Formats: sequence, C-alpha cells, structure tokens
Amino acid sequence: MIKYKMLLKTFLKALCLCFVLMSSFEVFSQDAQLGVEYLKAGEYEKARTIFQKLAKNKETAKDIYKPYLETLIKLKNWDEAEKFVKRQIKNSESKQAKYLVDLGRLYQATEKKEESKKNYDLAIDKVKANDDEMMDLVNYFVQQQQTELAIQTIEVSRVFGKSEDKYAVQLANLFRMQGKVTEMIEEYLKFGLVTENQEMVQSILQDELKEDKEIEELEKILYAKVQKYPQTSYYTDILIWHLVQKKDFYKAFVQARALDKRYRKEGAQVTELGFMAHQNKDFVNSGKIFEYLIKEYPRHQNYPLWRRMLINAKEEVIKTTYPINQSDIRLLIAEYTKMLEDLGTNQRTLEALRSKGLLYAFYLNEKDTAIAVLEKAIKLANNDQIFVDKCKLDLGDIFLLKSEPWEATLLYSQVEKSQKDSPMGYEAKLRNAKLAYFRGDFELSKEVLDILKQATTREIANDAMELSLLIQENTGFDSTEAALKDYSAIELLLFQHRNDEAIAKLVEIEKVYRGNPIMDDLIFLRANIYLKQGNVEKGVKDLEFVIQNFPHDIKGDDALYLLAKTYQEVLNQSTKAMKLYQELLIRYPGSIYSAEARKRFRNLRGDTIN
Repeated sequence: MIKYKMLLKTFLKALCLCFVLMSSFEVFSQDAQLGVEYLKAGEYEKARTIFQKLAKNKETAKDIYKPYLETLIKLKNWDEAEKFVKRQIKNSESKQAKYLVDLGRLYQATEKKEESKKNYDLAIDKVKANDDEMMDLVNYFVQQQQTELAIQTIEVSRVFGKSEDKYAVQLANLFRMQGKVTEMIEEYLKFGLVTENQEMVQSILQDELKEDKEIEELEKILYAKVQKYPQTSYYTDILIWHLVQKKDFYKAFVQARALDKRYRKEGAQVTELGFMAHQNKDFVNSGKIFEYLIKEYPRHQNYPLWRRMLINAKEEVIKTTYPINQSDIRLLIAEYTKMLEDLGTNQRTLEALRSKGLLYAFYLNEKDTAIAVLEKAIKLANNDQIFVDKCKLDLGDIFLLKSEPWEATLLYSQVEKSQKDSPMGYEAKLRNAKLAYFRGDFELSKEVLDILKQATTREIANDAMELSLLIQENTGFDSTEAALKDYSAIELLLFQHRNDEAIAKLVEIEKVYRGNPIMDDLIFLRANIYLKQGNVEKGVKDLEFVIQNFPHDIKGDDALYLLAKTYQEVLNQSTKAMKLYQELLIRYPGSIYSAEARKRFRNLRGDTIN
C-alpha cells in the first residue's frame, strides 16, 4: 500500500512537470511567433526585446537563432549580434560551421576583413572531410549569395580528398551563377569523363550554351583538350558531336578520321558522318568522306555502298553547280558504268543503276534510254517492292517529261496503293497532286495537298503546304484562274528541263500580270532560272525586285535568302552576303531559313575556330 502511494505521488509530480513544460513551450511559441511578426512588420526594437529575453535560455536560443540574428543585423547592433553568435558556437557542435559563417558575415559587414576570412576558412575546414556537411555548407553559402565561398568549399574538399573531379556538376552550376563560362564547361567535361556519360554532358551543354561566344568557347576548350590528351577519345568524340551540331562536317571529318586511324574503327564512325553530311546536302564534304573510306578500306564489306555514295555526292555537286555541264554528266554515267562492271549488277548496286537511268532522263534528255535502264533495274530487283516502287515513281516522272501524263498518273497511283500510309505512298500522292496542278485542275490538287499537309514527313508536308498556299492565293483573285494556269504551265516546262521556253514565257506574261498576286512568284521563279543558267546579273536583279516590292508576300524571305547565298557562293562578296543574312534574321525571325542564315553569317564573320 505504501509502495503504491509512493508511485502515485511520483506520477503526479511527473504529470505536473509535464503540464508546466507544455505551458512554458506554449508561452515560448507564442512569444517567438510575436517576435517574428514584429520582424516582418519592420518593428525591429520590439522584436529584439522579445528575442533577447528568449535567447537567455540555451535551449530556446537555438529555435529563435535566425530571426534574432536577422533582427540584430537590421538594427546594425553588431556587438550584441557577435556575442549571440559566439554563444551559439560555444553551446553547439552540429551547426558550428554555419555559426562560423554567420560570424564571418558580421565581421564582413563591419569591414573586419581578416576576422571575416578567418571564420569563413574555419567553417570550410570543419566540413572538408564530410561530404554531407560540406554540401550543406555549400547550399548555405548559396542562400547567403556567397557563391565564391561555396566554390571555395568544394575546392578545399577536393584538395583534402585528393579528387579533382568531385561534385563537378554542382561546381559547374556555381560557375554558371557567376557567369564563368570557361570554368563551367571544364567542370561539365570532367563530370562526363568520370561518369562515362558523354550523352548527358552533350545534352547539358546543348541546354546551357546559347550565346555565340559561349559556343565558341566550348569549341576552343575542346580543341585544347584534344591536343593535350590525344589518346583520350572522349574529348574528340564530344568535339565531333559539337562540329556536327554546327554542320561543320569537314572539321568533324578531320577529327573522326584521326580516331578511325588511331583506334582502327574500320570506318564505322566516319561512315555515319558521311551520311549525315549527305543528308544535310553538304555534298562536297560527303564526297571527301566517302573517298577516304574507299581508299582506306578497299576490301571492306561496305565498299560498294561507299563507292556509290562517292559518285552520288559528285553527282549532287554537278547538279547544283549552274550551268550544268553535260560533259560532266557523261563522266558520271561512265563512273556508274565502271562501278557496275567492277562490282556486278546486284542488290547492292541497283541504286547505282537507278541513278544512271535518272541522269539519262533529266540531264541528257535521253528518255527512252532512261526507261530501258529503269525497267532493267526493276527486273533485277528480285521482288524488292520498295526499290521497284522507287523506280515506278521515276518512270512516272519520265513519262511526264515525255508529255504523257496518263502514263505518269497510272504509275504514281500504283505506288500510292502499294505503299499506302507510308512516306513513299505520300510522295506518290504528292506527285499526283502536282500532276493535277500542271494540268490546271487546281481544285483536285488542293484537296489532295490539304490532306498531305498532315503527312508524317516534314518535307512532304512543307511541299504540300507551299503549293496549297500558292493555289489558295491565286484562285480567288481571278475567277478564270488564267494567271495560275500560265504559271503552272511554266513550272511544267521547268520540270521537263525546257528552261529557255520557260524564260520566254515568263518574259511574255510579266506585263500581263502586273498587279496580280502571282507577280512575286513569277519574278522569283524567273530569278531561279536565270541563276541556274549562269545569268547571275539578271537573277540578282529579279531577286532584288521581289525583296523591294513584295517584302511581306510569301516569297519575301525566300528571295532574301537566295540573294545572300548568291553573293556568298557565286559572287564571292562576303561582306554583302553577311549584311543580307543579318537582314533576313531581323526582318524574318520566324523564317525556315533562319537557322541556316545564322550559321552562314557566323562562318563569314569568322566565328568558327580553325
């Protein structure tokens, strides 16, 4: 019984103590909250009075540390603030580094530079051996907008741990905050090298580097790294990626070739680069790449492919160099013939046979020879339906050259049916739409084009959009559709390579359609023909006419871009070309030519590092 009474008495005392503590905590909480409200309201003296009272208790002082210190700083009561922080340092172990930082801030505010630096250094030294505490302090410095000290914290930890790449991403982000692009790039490159995560680094660099000077700095650093570490493929691979992003395929090839020889890659990476150059219509450098491959690896299984791609690259250069020289076309045909003799006509060389047929048709006007070559290719295709349908599209085009539209549409329709809901099927549909346009059936053409505007391939959708807009713009103005019929007839002449007849027709109808919405299209079309014929003076004059008189029409940016290219590539007037590219970027910021114009402008300005 006595034991029971003693236990009950003890329990009641503990309960009373609990109530007292709860009551004290409630009072503390209310007072602390009131102090915070005064601080927010800018009534710093009232806040100080409350916090000063609460700070006398060692336990509660920790809970009001931040608002009390902020209050004292607002009041510039440096002595009281210093004493308070020193008391916290003495009473605490776990947060001592942050308290040292705050003491350093107080000394910094009172221009006691040596004392300030001493406390910052002490804080950093305390956490250098513990990664969690170190990063906690880094974040605290960032919160205090002391980025330089955050950087110093990581660097000290690196030296202590004998690790030059520790926390590279975090350090890169700190350099980014400071606008130190070089240092930021260096850290990101370190991260990729250590983690062997090249793709992530490339993605980060692509997101972070937007300005021209930043991109130039990356290239400069990468070239320096490649020279310093020639045996490390990592830097060369990123440099190749960077140069490909800039579409500077020759410089990318120089680097890829070095890797190919050093590591005996059997041309794998170089081949990929060659195809990228080809797809981006850099046929000169595509040819150089495939020429290297066939010379370096004459017994490789891809030799037939490389040889065909080399001839094809030469073909594209000849076809885009005006005026086109028929002697050069015959030399190309001879190269294709020699290749077929050397390698045989089989599945791997059928594309070469097809290319040979197209040269006969479109550049030598030997249409019957072309048809015979393509029909032979179809027979040898061994039920390769995709290749057969490619040849059928070609044959349809040749029958259109021969002014036999019914034969052409029959072949296009066969491919539409065979390749339904595929890019080739859409291409066949687009050719049928163009055929309807050439024949003057604009309503049918536009119906098909409007469907194709939703096509899966951007090129087909863009072509459909452009022709649909042309029809839409020029059918409402004139109920007879005479202007558009004349225009489509001229385009058919051009398709049939009857350029002189097309020019004569354009000159004839120019006066007839002055004031008609089709005028800018007519003059732009004529400019293109003149340039292809090598009549640069007349071509430039027509382009300038379109730019001056139709700046807001559909062909405005087309004319400006083509004029800039002509000054750059044909007239070799870099300064004039630069001005025109710059004008395009200012006047037509949303133009489809913007990206290419910007790249050409940079190269002409000399931004690309050699």
